[in-house]
Amino acid sequence: MVLGPWFNKKVIDPLLQIIKRGAEPKELAFSTAFGFTLGLFPICGVTVFLCGMAIAVLKTNCHAPSMMLANFIATPIELSLMVPFLRFGETIIGGPHFPLTTDALKKVLTGQASQEVLSSIGHALLGWLVAAPFIVAALYIVLLPVFKILVHKFNSGPLSPRLPLNSQSDLKIKVRDA
Repeated sequence: MVLGPWFNKKVIDPLLQIIKRGAEPKELAFSTAFGFTLGLFPICGVTVFLCGMAIAVLKTNCHAPSMMLANFIATPIELSLMVPFLRFGETIIGGPHFPLTTDALKKVLTGQASQEVLSSIGHALLGWLVAAPFIVAALYIVLLPVFKILVHKFNSGPLSPRLPLNSQSDLKIKVRDA
């Protein structure tokens, strides 16, 4: 099966490398949840830019590799959630449903439905904006215990790069004395 080796190379191996480098479980859970949620943004091709902006704004409060990996994993799900975000946004506004028919597609491709298309994009964005905080919170709650277990299991060294220098030197002394 082709999918197994690809999944291992593109998802599992990078995830294990991230965990082995000593990142904190809370930081990993938040960054992964946030990156995944940004990856669900209902406009294709924008999610990497959004993650880059989030990384620049959050700086040391996020883990960039896990955010980008989660964004990558969310891509196929992003495509499948565009219509639900569109319908959710339409429900919030109470506006008419954008028809998802072959006739509507022909109108979009010929430029006859430009106003409807812009309105539907706005509805999809609204649906995502309302759902995003709940998605981040739910993913964080689910991922935090998972990352605690994974970090405990796969972290190669006893020292975290996030510890202050005094704590690391104290740990080295304790290890030598033992």
